[in-house]
Amino acid sequence: MTGIEVGIASILLIVLLIYLGLYVPVALGLVSFVGVWILRGNIDMPISLLSLSVADTVADQVFATVPLFALMGLFVSQAGIGKDVYEVANAVFHKIRGGLGVATVAANAVFAAITGSSIASATVFTRIAVPEMKRFHYTGRFSVGVVAGSSVLGMLIPPSAMLIIYAIVAEQSIGHMFMAGIIPGIVLAIAFGILILGLAYFAPNFVGGAQPDDLRGGECQTLTSMDMAGKMFPVIGLIVVVLGGIYGGIVTPVEAGAAGSVVAMMIAFLKRRLNWQSLWKVLVDTGHITAIILTLIIAASMYSRMLGVAALPTTFGEWLQGLDLSFMAVMVLYVIMMVFLGTILDTASIILIVVPLFLPAVEGFGGNLVWFGIVTVIGAEIGLLTPPLGLSCFAIKSTINDPDISLFDIFYGAFPFAVVMLLVLALIIAFPALSLALV
Repeated sequence: MTGIEVGIASILLIVLLIYLGLYVPVALGLVSFVGVWILRGNIDMPISLLSLSVADTVADQVFATVPLFALMGLFVSQAGIGKDVYEVANAVFHKIRGGLGVATVAANAVFAAITGSSIASATVFTRIAVPEMKRFHYTGRFSVGVVAGSSVLGMLIPPSAMLIIYAIVAEQSIGHMFMAGIIPGIVLAIAFGILILGLAYFAPNFVGGAQPDDLRGGECQTLTSMDMAGKMFPVIGLIVVVLGGIYGGIVTPVEAGAAGSVVAMMIAFLKRRLNWQSLWKVLVDTGHITAIILTLIIAASMYSRMLGVAALPTTFGEWLQGLDLSFMAVMVLYVIMMVFLGTILDTASIILIVVPLFLPAVEGFGGNLVWFGIVTVIGAEIGLLTPPLGLSCFAIKSTINDPDISLFDIFYGAFPFAVVMLLVLALIIAFPALSLALV
């Protein structure tokens, strides 16, 4: 078999194995190992490739961002900051029609800035926002749809695990990726808010909810300015320490993760939400998350090197340019592929499989790789809301304790948000400055 044939067969086989349920790193590593073995004709080369991939992953300091930001996110969740943020957002927006939905989006946007995980956001706000919205007579489909839709902000607004993975795969600066995600994240959050207001006025039966004048009582309406300031102070402090430190050039992303973890731990202790037993659980969970992500990255490193041996990325880039397509046409094809793969694969898998293939083509067309990373993450994140995989939707279903809300209801409620994400993605592609203005 030629290198091109091995490369193409490897991609198809990896997608098939993952879809059949094989653990993603195992699929990537196994196919890469066998692929190099076939290409080089002896087993010494793939063994050397495996050891080199492991050594590079363990030795590079940039990979320390993975456990540090995971640790910070777990401390934040343990401290109950998500509930505080939602209560403040609820107090601000409850007087407008569809206000609790807008409050959920706003709270998710803030929560994303200190956790960086869509699944964590979906889990937290399913417990907090869905019961509150149902208490004020919002429909079940709308309630879970808002939580599912706004949870994707966790993968775009920094610090984001997916932006870190992309930066490592594409060999880009994590700090630059974080800065590039801010404006698109804000634009997406605003677009979600506009969508909710539009649905509240033009599709009231889908949204439900009490009219603003009918709302009485509830903790969120009794918060004073001092109460809101007290609840938001820890959040603002974390954002200043982490993102302010990175953007101000004071600390590196690794140092920001360490500082954020310490501050988040102190907040959890001061709020009396953390004891020695829960601290141990947080540390163990951090170890599990770190092991999963680093194993993914090791396997992705093997896969990228295997594609390089097969010369598939270079050949693919030359083939795309030889088709005489415009760069915009190539991006349209890329987005279609991302959305399609998002229906069967998780975001990390898509980034690890597709990005190494397209990077040479994007560079050949003169595309900016930081901007391309934002396009990639948004495109892949649409898959969190679409069947059959839809990880955010499944996370909500596994968290919610309501037999009246089916998985179909969650996908149905999330569909308008997936459409808005696609429109925002088109906007980012048409105007790259939206993602590059702060870089």
